Amino acid sequence: MTTWFERQAAAYKNGHDRPLGGYVVMLGIYGGGTALTTALARALGRTPPDRLGPWDVTQLAAATHKLARTIAKDPITSPLRAPFTTYVGTSAPAELKEDVRGVGLQHSFGELVTCPMCLGQWVATGFMLGLAIAPKATRTVIATFAAVSGADFLQYLYARLQQSESSE
Repeated sequence: MTTWFERQAAAYKNGHDRPLGGYVVMLGIYGGGTALTTALARALGRTPPDRLGPWDVTQLAAATHKLARTIAKDPITSPLRAPFTTYVGTSAPAELKEDVRGVGLQHSFGELVTCPMCLGQWVATGFMLGLAIAPKATRTVIATFAAVSGADFLQYLYARLQQSESSE
């Protein structure tokens, strides 16, 4: 006899490969990890910042963007993605294109680690938890990734200006 969850998953998939069971596990990891880290912060007497100003949020956004892209696309982090992906080629300067492989949980993790937008939630949550537990170190990491994000933008701008000058 099919369980209610299996029936719902089959109806949702509509013939497509959608690893809902893997997603449930990942939701549990995210929620459980966040809850455990929050409990650790409380046990240590640490609290999140009372407020974040516009500059803090801007830095968090730039750092989250950069770290998520680094995890999902950078050649150096490809060994972390290798158990869940297959190399296809390059997709942009200094970025790889990889296809997700496997079934179930392997496929679910593959979708996460190849999607910068999907990773953004995890990275931002990690930064916020870091601000509660180890604010000084976390601010250093955030500033570093924000600076690299800005430098990347300047590299692309510089390359674009060089192209426009050579085409004139």
